[in-house]
Parts: sequence; C-alpha cells; structure tokens
Amino acid sequence: MQWEWIRRREVLAVAAIAGALVVGFFAGTVSQGVALATMPTPSATPTLRALPTNSPAPIPVRTCSVEALSTDARLGNMHARVANALTGEVLFDRDGGTPNRTASVMKVVTSAAALAALGPDYRFVTRVVKGAEPGSVVLIGGGDPTLTDAPSGETTIFGSVAHLDDLASQTIAAWNADPSTAGTPITTLVVDASRYSGPDWNPTWDYKELSDGTTSKVTALMVNTGRADARANTSPRDEDPVGRAASAFANLLGGASVQMGSAPAGATILGQVASPAIAEMLPQILLYSDNTAADALAFETAIATGTGNSFDALATAYPLALESYGLDTAGMNVVDGSGLSDSNAISPAYLTRLFAKIYAREGHLGLIMDNLPVAREKGSLAYSDRFVGDNAVVAGRVWAKTGWIDSGYTLGGVVLAVDETPLAFAIYALDDINSTAKQAIDNWVVGLYNCGNTLANF
Repeated sequence: MQWEWIRRREVLAVAAIAGALVVGFFAGTVSQGVALATMPTPSATPTLRALPTNSPAPIPVRTCSVEALSTDARLGNMHARVANALTGEVLFDRDGGTPNRTASVMKVVTSAAALAALGPDYRFVTRVVKGAEPGSVVLIGGGDPTLTDAPSGETTIFGSVAHLDDLASQTIAAWNADPSTAGTPITTLVVDASRYSGPDWNPTWDYKELSDGTTSKVTALMVNTGRADARANTSPRDEDPVGRAASAFANLLGGASVQMGSAPAGATILGQVASPAIAEMLPQILLYSDNTAADALAFETAIATGTGNSFDALATAYPLALESYGLDTAGMNVVDGSGLSDSNAISPAYLTRLFAKIYAREGHLGLIMDNLPVAREKGSLAYSDRFVGDNAVVAGRVWAKTGWIDSGYTLGGVVLAVDETPLAFAIYALDDINSTAKQAIDNWVVGLYNCGNTLANF
C-alpha cells in the first residue's frame, strides 16, 4: 500500500509539472523565470509554394484500344504503326518495324527523295541539237513523262506541259536562221534516248499493267506518259513509247526519216522545252497515283545521286537522297519509284517518322502534305468507296496516300484526332486480301481518330 501511494503521488507530480510547462510555454515563461522565444502569429492566409515552371505534363491515361479493329480478318497479314506526330511517341505497333511492300504509298517516299535530291523547281528538259551529218538533227530525250504530242494550247492530266509542236517550231526556225542550213530540208531525225539504261519494264511487274493502262514503260523519251488518251488516268499504254514520240516529231519536221543514235559532243542547240516543275507534278503523282511519273522521278533521283540511271540504281540512290531527313533507312529496299513491285520493302515505322516530318513541313516536305489525298475531299480518298457512311466523320481530318497491288492494300499519312492530336500512321493489309480491305482500313483509321492521344498499344 505504501509503495502504491508513493507511485500515485509521483504520477500526480509529473502531471502537474507537465501542465505547468504547457501553460508556461504559451505564456512565454517557465518556472525559475527563464524566458521562451515568442511564437510567430500565423497569418490569416497561408502562403502557398509555387509549382516549378518545368513540372512535367500529366501523363495521358491510355485506355482506348483499336485491337478489335486490328484483328479484322479483312486486313489479312496486318503490319502497322501509329505515333504522335508532334512528340514521336509510338502509341501502337503491330510488327511495324518490319520492312515490307508499300504499294503506292511508295510514291510518298519517292517524292521525298526527289525533293531532297533535285529540289521542287527541277524540270525535265527535252532538246534538239544539230546532227553530225548533213540534213540531220538529234532529238534528245530528257526523261519528261509529261511531254505531249497534243497541239499547243491543249492541256493534259498534268495541266500545262511541254509540246512537241513547240519544239518542232523552234527547231525549224533555228535551222533556217543558220546560213549553213537555211533553205535545206531536215532529212534525218536521230533519236537519243540514252539518258535511261537497263530494261524499260521492271521484271517484277505484271505485264498486264501495260494493257490495263495503269503504268508505262520507263523511257527517256515518250509522249503523254505513254497513254493512248492523254486526259485519262487509266488508259492503255504504248508498247514502244520512244518510237511513238520519234514518229510524231519526225512528222512535225516534214517527214524526216528516223534512226536511233546519239548527239555529238558540243552540238548546237536548235530548240528545247521543259516539263512542269516537280512541285507542279506532285498533285498528279500523289492525288491520283501516277506510276509513270513517279518512276521518272526515281530515275532522275538516281542520276542526281550518281548511282546510275536504271532500276538497279534505286536501292542505293534512295538512302542517299533521304539521308538529309535524318531517318534511319536500314532495311529499306527500293525496286521502283511507283510501288508496283512486291519486292519493295519499307517499314511502317519509317513511314510514320517520315509523315511526322511531312506534317511538320520540314524542308520541302510541306509540298507533300499539300498534295496528299484528303478523306472525302480530294484525290483517291474522295472516291465513292473510301470513308463513307459512319466513317465520313473523319472528312477533312485524314491526309494519306493510298496503295493497292494484287498482294496488298496500304494507307499511310496523318489523322487529326478528335482531341486534336495529330497521329502519323501506316498500315499494310497484305497477302490474303481483297478490295474489302479498304473498308477495314478505313474503320481502323476512324478508331485512331476516336482514340487520339489516349490510344493504347493493346
């Protein structure tokens, strides 16, 4: 009992001392007269610490999926990639790093390579020079696919182009202005088509494309891109484009005989005509997928890079021409400029990076952006079978190049999503496919539009 009483008294004493200290603390004093520092009076409104100006942006919650659209059987063997065109962040990938056939989306790569190697103002020039033999002139093909035998003043699908009758008039005038030839006839037309070499038909192409009217042989001299009808996108093509052009020009000169040959060094120029600039040719190449003009650009790109002047030179020429864009071309294989070949190989990953630069209008790439088909508005994306019905919601919001060959349907470009995020994308539907793949591709792109920056990679 005594110890219990003592412990209780100690507890009470400690409690009393603690109470005194608390009272003394708030009163500013403690026992024995020792002063405490006066506590500051809290302000009525607390001062909030400002957030750092470089605080990270909130990370988007990626919960929006296009997986169901991606597994549509109509897409066959699908390869695709999607990236934020502003940041480069990859949002979706299905084997997008594997190089594969692009079909006509290749024309975007061809245009980018030509703009880098040649510039937007480059023009194909067709010349006539004085021949080495008396009475002869030499017609030198400059690769111009747009040259026409239509009368001056008439236009073709390329608009205002170079005309053979203009070139003939210049030639005759210069011939007659030269005292050494004035009053004498032009009896021989020598044709020099040596600017391009190798086969004029790519061995990987199906020859039916010629009669179907989708593409021509690639020669340094032709008229109307080899078309029977200069105003039709699809028209049967010439078996002998050089011969047709030469015969038409010989008739304009008064019926000169035609022979193949080459121009003498340093020969006097009697006349010349130039094609539209590359910048003016891009609408026909990109909006309406002109194969022949694209392959002519490819050959000129090879010449400009010093790699050759044939189909065989393209695999080396394209990486050289494209290197200024700073994109890795490893694994790229280029067989033609049009995309007709199954042997072309460019990855969706490369295309998405290129389309991001096109969207940003780097260098001359804005010219490609300006001439891409637009959903429901222009070019091949305004056809009656693209982005129709509910998919018309993306009208004016998709800029993309279409592609089709027997073994694949493709689409690559930029979609401005509902949340205003620009998404660069490329999708290949390959192998076991048919024309219904176009609808499945359109559905998939609309899925991208709806997801925007919340697109998830699942």
